[in-house]
Amino acid sequence: MEKFFKIAERGSTVGNEVIGGLTTFLAMAYIVAVNPSIMVAAGMDFTAALTATCFGAALMTFLMGVIANRPIALASGMGINAVVAYTLCLGDGVDWRVAMAVVFCEGIVILVLVLCGLRKAIMDAIPVSLRRAIGIGIGLFIAFIGLKGGGIVVPNESTYLSLGDLGSATAIVGVISIILAVVLQATHVKGGLIISIILATIIGIPLGVTSMPTEWNFGLDFSAFAAPFQTDPATGTMAIAQVFLQPALLLMVFSLLMSDFFDTMGTVVAVGSQANFVDKEGNVEDIQPILIVDSAAAAVGGFVGASSITSFVESTSGAAAGARTGLSNIVVAVLFLLCAFFAPIIGMVSTAATCGALVVVGYLMMTDVGEIDWTHIENAFPAFITIAGIPMTYSITDGIGFGFISYILIMLFCGRVKEIKPLMWVAALAFLIMFVLA
Repeated sequence: MEKFFKIAERGSTVGNEVIGGLTTFLAMAYIVAVNPSIMVAAGMDFTAALTATCFGAALMTFLMGVIANRPIALASGMGINAVVAYTLCLGDGVDWRVAMAVVFCEGIVILVLVLCGLRKAIMDAIPVSLRRAIGIGIGLFIAFIGLKGGGIVVPNESTYLSLGDLGSATAIVGVISIILAVVLQATHVKGGLIISIILATIIGIPLGVTSMPTEWNFGLDFSAFAAPFQTDPATGTMAIAQVFLQPALLLMVFSLLMSDFFDTMGTVVAVGSQANFVDKEGNVEDIQPILIVDSAAAAVGGFVGASSITSFVESTSGAAAGARTGLSNIVVAVLFLLCAFFAPIIGMVSTAATCGALVVVGYLMMTDVGEIDWTHIENAFPAFITIAGIPMTYSITDGIGFGFISYILIMLFCGRVKEIKPLMWVAALAFLIMFVLA
């Protein structure tokens, strides 16, 4: 095990990897309940969606651990699953099998781009300040997700956002989880983040925030597997054939491709900063295996009927808890498999209970802000717009797009075109097309 995962070489222990894996899993366990409910809206059976979600996440998280040996867990991506269900299926009337074929095609295309080296080349072309900014912006995004889930930040028609009702049960659990996470982190308690999640979950029981299981479902349903190659009931043809017969679906493949491409880039940099496999220039060590597994995951997600499977930014919580190798992924994968049978228990972990862990991770990721040179606006402003854009648009992809385009424009008008690497032009143009078509 030591020889394969290089645990000691990376300054970790088996205990740290187990705790890190548990922390990552609890931080992203909500997907076990959320994704199936979204897929039901798309027309899928709940048990089939649950089986696909758990098995897809377990398989790709395991492969990331053994192939890339990095603590990056994967599962069905929030955002893309909503697009699949509410835009493609409910909005456009596309059958869920055809929607999964769109996801499958997007995954195949992005895998080809990785194997050709284009994805890595684009990452290498990004200026250091922007690489730093992506991780910082994601840190704010994670903290915002935590505060929102804890009921501490809520929507407001007049001011868009405002302070929530701190007397509500959800907010009370959220505040307690933050206090627990900060205190345990400050006192260097091993596994502090996972302890904060467990304690906050328990505290939420009498307050009615933690939902107790109402039924036990041990059944599995693999009927969603091979969805792209099943027959579309509306047309009587294979689902994947519909993608190539409808231009609108091909445009959706491009849209999902952009989201997957740059969300992963940001997530890998963010996790790498916490797990010490990103250098001072923002370069990710041995990134190619990570990108290969992540790209294949999108296609696998479409194949099993789980929507696009992607790297989860919540993996930063496990890295913050000590995970440094793929062994933590094995822990996460096993727990996802168990979830297929024990989803009601995992579903007890509320977003309020994970609030503190996510806020602390956001704080840890903000520490890189001093690494950006703020004295030169041509580099600092694109970094700023990226940092602000990610949480304000609630989209990693959109925030990165704003940063890329602003960087190109500033360098262009400053007469420093020669400093722009060719692939930055390509990426910025792709973002511009995406924004126009949105």
